[in-house]
This record gives sequence, C-alpha cells and structure tokens, in this order.
Amino acid sequence: MELQNGENGETDNEIHQSGVTTSMELEPNLPLTLMDNPNKRRRKKSIVWDYFTVQTVEDGCIRACCNQCNKSFAYITGSKLAGTSHLKRHIALGICPVSRERNQSNSAPTSFTKGNAANPPRKRYRATPTFASFPFDQNRCNHDIAIMIIMHEYPLYMVEQPGFIDFVKNLQPQFNMMSYNTVQEECTSIYLREKESLLNFVCGIPSRISLSLDVWTSSDTTCYVFLKGHFIDNNWNSHCRILNVVRIHSLKDDALNLAVLTCLSNWQLGGRVYALTVDQSLLSDTIAMNFRTFLVANDPNFINGQLLLGNCLAQVLCQLAQNALMSTSEVVQKIRESVKYVKTSFVREEKFLELKNQLQVPSNKELSIDNQTKWDTTFHMLVAACELKEVFSCLDASDPNCELNISADDWKVAETLCTYLKYFFSVANILTSPCYPTANVFFPEVSKIQTELTNASMSQDPLVRNLTKPLKDKFDKYWNDCCLVLALAVVMDPRFKLKLVEFIFSKVFVQNAEEWIRIVEYGLRDLFLQYTMETLTLSETFGEDGNIGISITEMHEEEHEGEIFLTTGDGLSDFDVYISEISEGQPTKSELDRYLEEELSPKSQEFDVLSWWRVNKYQYPTLAKMACDILSMPVSTVNRDSVFNTEIRRMDSYRRSLPSATLEALICTRDWLQHGSLLSPSTEISDVTVKREF
Repeated sequence: MELQNGENGETDNEIHQSGVTTSMELEPNLPLTLMDNPNKRRRKKSIVWDYFTVQTVEDGCIRACCNQCNKSFAYITGSKLAGTSHLKRHIALGICPVSRERNQSNSAPTSFTKGNAANPPRKRYRATPTFASFPFDQNRCNHDIAIMIIMHEYPLYMVEQPGFIDFVKNLQPQFNMMSYNTVQEECTSIYLREKESLLNFVCGIPSRISLSLDVWTSSDTTCYVFLKGHFIDNNWNSHCRILNVVRIHSLKDDALNLAVLTCLSNWQLGGRVYALTVDQSLLSDTIAMNFRTFLVANDPNFINGQLLLGNCLAQVLCQLAQNALMSTSEVVQKIRESVKYVKTSFVREEKFLELKNQLQVPSNKELSIDNQTKWDTTFHMLVAACELKEVFSCLDASDPNCELNISADDWKVAETLCTYLKYFFSVANILTSPCYPTANVFFPEVSKIQTELTNASMSQDPLVRNLTKPLKDKFDKYWNDCCLVLALAVVMDPRFKLKLVEFIFSKVFVQNAEEWIRIVEYGLRDLFLQYTMETLTLSETFGEDGNIGISITEMHEEEHEGEIFLTTGDGLSDFDVYISEISEGQPTKSELDRYLEEELSPKSQEFDVLSWWRVNKYQYPTLAKMACDILSMPVSTVNRDSVFNTEIRRMDSYRRSLPSATLEALICTRDWLQHGSLLSPSTEISDVTVKREF
C-alpha cells in the first residue's frame, strides 16, 4: 500500500518519478520493518520536527526528543506509529518549560509557522480551504438580517447603530449596509409573502375558523387587539396563528367590533367563524352584550350564537390563584421571607441542606424564591417549603439570627392553600403545551375544579370553607357559561362520548343532572341536524349541475321504444321490492346515533383524538366535519408563555412608536415563522413579486 503525501494524492514513487524535489528528508534510523520496504518510507512533513529530533533507543523503538527541554516521547514502537499530536501539544500548549519561559519573555506564543526570509517554509501538500466558491448575495443577506430582527424582536434601527455596522463590515466588506427604511421594507415584504401563503392555506380548508381575542394595554391607554385563528386542516392537524394586531384607542364604543371586522375582511372569514373566546374581565356587561349581538348578526348559523362568546380559562384560573394567595397573604409572606433568608446566603443554604440530611427528609424539592408576577412560581415555592417545614423548624431553633416565626397553624394554612392551587395549576399547565390542546381535554379537568370547590365550600373545617367559598362563587360563573360547550367537545372524544358527561353531571348537579344531560344531548342533536342540512344543501347544489340528485331508479332504468326496462337482469326484482317494503317500517339510525352507541375506545395516554377522526372520517363524514370545528375551539386567549402571568400585558415603548402596519407585520410574521413557513422551499427571494401596501 503506497502512502499518499501530495495534495493531489501522489505517492512517494510518483513524486520521485515526476522529478519534484523538496527540502524534506527521509526519516533516519527507521526500524527494519520499514527499511525493508522502501514504499513504506515516510517523509517528515509535520512542522513539529523543527522542535524535535528522533533517536533510536533500541531495535524497533524510536523516540522523539525535544530540542529545548530534552524530554523524550514515544514515536515508533515496532510497526506502531504514535503520531505527532502529543508533540505539538508539548510545544503549543506551553508544557515545555523552556518554550513557556520564552513565550512569556516574548509575550507571544510559539507558532507552528516555519521559515523566515532566508529559510522559507516547507511546501505543504495539504489543500487550504478558500471561500471563493461561495458567491456573495446581497439580497440573501438583506433577507437574513430581516429574519433575524423579526425572530429575535430586535429593533429595526439596529442596522444603523455603529457597532453593528462595524461588525458586519468586518464579516463581509462587500455588504452594502441596510438603512432603517430598507430593513422595514424587507420585513414588510416577508410579511406579505407569508400572509398570502397562509391566506391560501386557510381558504383551502373546508373547516370553520374559531377566533380568540386578547387585549394588551399601554401606558398611554391605547389598546392592542390580538386576533388568533384556530383551525384544523385537511390532514387533521391543529393550528393556531396570529391573524391581526389591531391598534384601538379604547375598549369603548364599537372598537372591538371594528377589530373583528378587520380580521374577517382580511382573511375572507365571512360566514366561517365558528366560536370566539375573549377575556370577559376586560369587558363590561354592556360591551359584552353588544359584542355578542354584533357577532350573531354577522354569522347567525350556529346555536343562535351560543358558541360565539366564551371566556379565557387561563385568566379565570389566574384570578382564582391570585384571590387564594391574597386571602392567605400573611402566611405566604412569612414563608417567602423564610425562603429568602435561606437562599440569600451560601452558608445558611449549606446549613439548611445539612439539617435536611440529618433529619432524613424524603422530599426532593429544592427551595426557590418566587417571581410574584407568575403565580406558578409562588405555588412551587409553597409546595417545597411545606415539604421541608421540619427543616425550617430546626433552622429556627439552631440559628440565633433566624426569626422565621412560622407556626403550626401557618403551615396548615399553607398546605390547604397548596391543595387547591394544585387543581388550578394542573389545568393551566395543559395550556402551556407546545401544540395548542384540543377542546375535548378540558371538560374532565374543569369539572374536577368545580366538584372540589363545591365540596370544599361545604366543609366542616372553617379554614377550608372560608378559603374555598369565595373561589367557588367566582368559578361558578365560568362553569355555568362554558360547561355545555366543553361537554359538546368531550362528546367528540370516542373514549368518553356522552357517558362521561352523564357521569360528571351526576356528581356536579346531583338532582338536576338529568335535565343538564338532556340540554347537552338536545344541543348536540340540533348541531348535528344543522351540519346535516348543510351537507344536503351542498348535495342539492351538485344535483342541479347534473352530477348528483339523480334517483337510484333513474340510474337503473333504461327507456327503449316507449317501454321502461329494469337493468338488474338477475330475476330477483320481486325480492328487492320485498326487502324495500319490510325496511320502510324500521327507522334508519343516523351517524350520531351509531357513533354514540358504538363501544368506547380504550383510554390511553398516547391516544390522539385528531388521528382517530382522520381514520374514521369516512365512517362518520358529517360528524367528522362537526368534530373538526368543535375540537378547534380555543379555551384561552393568552400565549402559552403568559398562562401564569399576573400582570396585565403591556406594549413596550419601542413597539408603540412603530406604525400600526409595521407593528402588525413584525408580530404576525414572527408567529408564523415560529410555526414554520408555508412558502415553497423552491421560492426564490428575488423571484417573488410583492405588492407593497405599507
């Protein structure tokens, strides 16, 4: 086997035959195993041989000796070659004491660059990478900078900051730096391309669109309405996208109506809106009523508008948690100060862990100071503190500077508080899922809160009763407004159907359970009837074109010379008439009846309700359309990273300074790109012609 040394893969023999001469010499004192075969002679091409000399120690053993410190290293033992990496590290990393002292005196590290003016460096047979094969593309760079600004929410004016300009010029001197206006136009172009793609996508799905409406405020009282679309596509994948960000002066008058009208017009959603969820705490009763009237007037098709106004579950849970924490604020503050006392000193924290180990407390929770703008952090702080209460008691007794003053009654209050905060946290945590959850998952969870608060409000324990009674009164309003809609959604889950509704209502409503179950069933059948009528209307429309609407008899009859002949031809026409007569007295079961009577699907954590409907949509075509719309209904209006926020969402001063169209473009495009661009990968940036409307 010949060793390749040349940059084009030449062997030693080829180099000698071509007459190429180099300053490199063959290594001396090679062992016999290599000397016997001249084809295996290796050239010393590594730069380290300026610092090392090979020495033969014994037969078949050659070592490399450092020219500066005389330390020897393994190089060749028998047929094994140790290589030169360890020799390079000896010099380059300053392991060699002589080399290290020399570097310190010269204030420059030893470099593996050989040669000088009199002795030029050796020719290397290793290809050097170049960037000549990567052509510079100004348009591509402009696009990438705009994407960076959109995705990371950088200010547009960063492209005019001296530091950024110098940084880019050093990276690529050919780049023509963008101005504020140029990058704004580029961001707008990306927005318009993505919007057109998303609009085509939305218009191409047969399902209806549900909307959620969130409102942000600002220091100048201006409001910003975020309108999100929730829908399921043809492949039964769930989607949630920000469609519009509309700036309004206030929530008074018809400002919300105009914001919704803007969304309906921009996205061609006239007659396609199925449900709308809004944070009703921001709306007065009068505004809410006017809003409902407006929505029903624009799309009166479904259940007289009963699905056209819901409430934000995340905001309801946040208000419940805040009320519970406020009612026990004295105890919560004591525990917060105790946790701060431990966590703000390394010595005290070490002492706390030592006491925990001595007491053999089984908890694996770690103490953490809460962020009072996120109620889940306060919940986790309280849970950890309650599990470690014995350690706090010992710390209080052993540390003379510690003044915790948390009594046994205080710990009882904290534990009771954690019991009910846990119910709120479990439901809210579902809303933080990366994929927006379908509506069917919330009925059992929300009903659990209703059941627990109802039972606790009648408890004999005054602590439990006084804590939960105000919470139940507040949650009752949400339950009464939304339980029927959530019940309809869970019926679309083949693991539960109406059976779970019957089971839960019997526990929640007790004597009135049958009445509430009938309301759900009547609403379900009424909704199914409307979808059936819509399907029949479409069939009649096709029939007018001559494609559908021809009777079975017409399809099987042929008219010949004034006579009508049946084309069955099997002599069993009388039997067909007989079957038809005995079937007339038996009512045909609808899709809904067959679905409800079918055996429940097995319960499993891996069950995907959308996958089930994708597989069974041909068995229940009308019901599948109904499930597609119901399951996409949103129960929350806030982003998943804001589910636990206790502060009102505010627009910062920089975004407020932007034009409304630019603000909407930046926010919407970021949301769309996070979910993946719908543009074709083959679409070239320069090939897309965009009509600028901004």
